[in-house]
Amino acid sequence: MAEKVAFIGLGVMGYPMAGHLAKAGFEVAVYNRTAAKAEAWVALHGGRQAPTPAAAATGAALVFACVGNDDDVRAVTVGSDGSFAAMRAGAVFVDHTTASAQLARELEAAAARGGVGFVDAPVSGGQIGAQNGVLTVMCGGREEAFARARPAIESYARCVRLLGPSGSGQLTKMVNQICIAGLLQSLAEAIHFAQRAGLDARAVIDVIAKGAAQSWQMENRHAAMIDGTFDFGFAVDWVRKDLAIALDEARRNGARLPVAALVDQFYADVQRMGGGRWDTSSLIARLELRPNGPASK
Repeated sequence: MAEKVAFIGLGVMGYPMAGHLAKAGFEVAVYNRTAAKAEAWVALHGGRQAPTPAAAATGAALVFACVGNDDDVRAVTVGSDGSFAAMRAGAVFVDHTTASAQLARELEAAAARGGVGFVDAPVSGGQIGAQNGVLTVMCGGREEAFARARPAIESYARCVRLLGPSGSGQLTKMVNQICIAGLLQSLAEAIHFAQRAGLDARAVIDVIAKGAAQSWQMENRHAAMIDGTFDFGFAVDWVRKDLAIALDEARRNGARLPVAALVDQFYADVQRMGGGRWDTSSLIARLELRPNGPASK
């Protein structure tokens, strides 16, 4: 018989991730705060729609979640109708939400009281990575819980690794977001400079992307910056949430993040321009002073 799993949160990431689980042969129960999205998912993939996180988790060997923030994770785990109370001993909860390391440690302890394993497992790769099943998954937790969850995670990931005890996955995701913030600001400045210098920015990127400046962000975000079209991708509101988590952790551990803090304020400028839902590539908009939104070229 197919192994029963549950997926809580069917946003731009969770929807395709749960779909990959179904394609891999798991029997999937889904819960989403907006029920219509869960109904659409079941119509496409089969499985079962559940009215609450607890109902989704009942009987599941693995429960996955990808929701918004720390409070949302608490709500679907230890809140009213949360999944932890319904999970059987020996089951494992995998949290794909980008959240705080403190929350991961808190929830691992709460899960353990019921004999449940917990893995914090934030992801990188964006919506396209989720749709194509090629995410990078950074995990923290106990080896036995990770080993239990890994085969299922591999249905939508190309890289899955345990980095250490509970919270290590979230800390690694913070490292990831710190890197990305600096790369995107540098790319925005470089393209802005090339255009002001009268160069063909596309030709410039085509050349330098074959050398030491190459990066995933350059390959995948230069066109949006050049065209001034940002109505897709990873929203500014979300990256500011992620950077806030990293900056808070840095205050706690004594790390100095001057560039990340600066780029966070640049994203605040984009929000004030009305770009809270624009893609992260919109950093170039504040350099080019597009107060009325993305420009199409």
